[in-house]
Amino acid sequence: MDIGLVLQADPPAQKVVDLMVRADGLGFTHGWTFDSHVLWQEPYVIYPRILEHTERLVVGPMVTNPATRDWSVIASMHATLHESFGNRTVCGIGRGDSAVRVQGRPPTTLARLEASIHVIRELAEGRPVDIEGTTVRIPWVAEGTRLPVWGAGYGPKALDLIGRVADGFILQLADPYLVEWTVKTVRAAATAAGRDPGDVTICVAAPAYVGDDLAHARDQCRWFGGMVGNHVADLVTRYGESSAAVPAELTSYIKGREGYDYSHHGRAGNRTTDFVPDEVVDRFCLLGPATAQQERLAQLEELGVDQFAIYAMHDQREETIEAYGSAVIPALV
Repeated sequence: MDIGLVLQADPPAQKVVDLMVRADGLGFTHGWTFDSHVLWQEPYVIYPRILEHTERLVVGPMVTNPATRDWSVIASMHATLHESFGNRTVCGIGRGDSAVRVQGRPPTTLARLEASIHVIRELAEGRPVDIEGTTVRIPWVAEGTRLPVWGAGYGPKALDLIGRVADGFILQLADPYLVEWTVKTVRAAATAAGRDPGDVTICVAAPAYVGDDLAHARDQCRWFGGMVGNHVADLVTRYGESSAAVPAELTSYIKGREGYDYSHHGRAGNRTTDFVPDEVVDRFCLLGPATAQQERLAQLEELGVDQFAIYAMHDQREETIEAYGSAVIPALV
């Protein structure tokens, strides 16, 4: 199983670069950042600095969206990084959360997301593509350039889309039951579309907190259930509070949700995430000593997960990165 590191692009940018360089040396395979240009610094300015100072790390957004960025610009940025550093980026993409909602805009549609995945991949790999009736091609893309585009989502329609067209699936929670349900749904959609379901890379992303104080770890990671709750609230609006289409294990916990404060998005201490119960934090995140982390990762791998990406957004960020490098990653080899 690959292990990735997800960071927010908080200033100074050099700290993000330094942590990614350290992760590369510890055996992490991927370096991800949020892509929310109002709340954090611009990630595509930081990626070349990471790539320049690492040897193997693959970088990309977790996740960008087709509303705040022009699709051809996304493709060109990735193609430029590949020309400079080899095929060492991946494009994680979804409908949009903080990047659009912080501006008072809703997430984009699934139809627009599907169209963007096609356009971005085709352009980034040097092929012509139709954009609103005009054939567009980036002429300088080198032969052999490859850009995997991984889709993020939770609901049945998003999972179907990802299975049909995406190169990978990003699930932002580590609950084994929900991992199994979503992976099966994605793979069934891939099979129905005539694809090999094994060609869809499965990436689970969630906070990991290595330590023995579970109560403190829960408080540091409770924000994550609130962040996931933004997407779950959309599903409840679409499918209702009780629906066969979406498991109650995903939707039932947001009954006490009364809104969300994006000024504290992805940060411990966000009071609008207090509704998230301990059992959801335990299911969605990886908490406890290194041995507990290894056990959950083995369970996820058995369910078909190819990569676990750590959301390192708490008061033991560097300690958890080091613990994974010294005690967790070596045990996975």
